[in-house]
Amino acid sequence: MSVRLYMDVHVPRAITHGLRLRGIDVLTAQEDDARRLSDSQVLDRAAALGRVLFSRDTDLLAEVTERQRSARSFTGLVYAHQMHVTIGGCINDLALIATAADPTDLENRVEYLPLR
Repeated sequence: MSVRLYMDVHVPRAITHGLRLRGIDVLTAQEDDARRLSDSQVLDRAAALGRVLFSRDTDLLAEVTERQRSARSFTGLVYAHQMHVTIGGCINDLALIATAADPTDLENRVEYLPLR
């Protein structure tokens, strides 16, 4: 089963567009009318939709760390720092994750880009 992605509001449209050109199942927070949700609510929304969250927002790392410490589950977070990964790099790595990983591989985990 492939990984379906949920894009945080901080993700450039070019990444979403590039993934869709590769046939990756992507839903943005904007399309889901979730622009004003808190970080915790965005994680919950991604889980409710059965999607792994992708973000470039460092605040989400604190939320995920808190969830891991308190054993509160989430469907997974893929994180790329805005200054360390290019748009093309994000597209390539996210496409690899979406096609090669199983959603259960990412449960309650953070995957950092770039992949090495």
